[in-house]
Amino acid sequence: MYPEMLAAPMRQELTSAGFKQLMTSAEVESTLNKKQGTQLLVINSVCGCAAGTCRPGVTASLKSEKKPDELITVFAGMEGEAVNKAREFLLPFPPSSPAIALFKDGVLVHMIERHNIEGRSAQMIADNLQGAYDQFC
Repeated sequence: MYPEMLAAPMRQELTSAGFKQLMTSAEVESTLNKKQGTQLLVINSVCGCAAGTCRPGVTASLKSEKKPDELITVFAGMEGEAVNKAREFLLPFPPSSPAIALFKDGVLVHMIERHNIEGRSAQMIADNLQGAYDQFC
């Protein structure tokens, strides 16, 4: 587990953009078991690609007209129980952090894994997400 003072600004980057931080497996389960609407889940991380492209790309994507109904996040390396529960909803994709997932009516419809984040710009990630929002939101 990382020191909270290290994770706090990284959490705030998403919560200040409207994301709800899920801290327990029960919160994750009740939130992701909704069968109506769209949800964007970000598995946050302390790594460089999370800071350099994932979080900036995600927040930039929200400037689009179409966007998910609900924004949620869990933090890898911090709330292990919540992250593990979130990853159950991401199967068959292997564990990845950071990662970005879009759900529609309780079904995973779009996934961006770490290997799709590394080496890409924040704008490329934002464009990818906006395309998914146009299709599913």
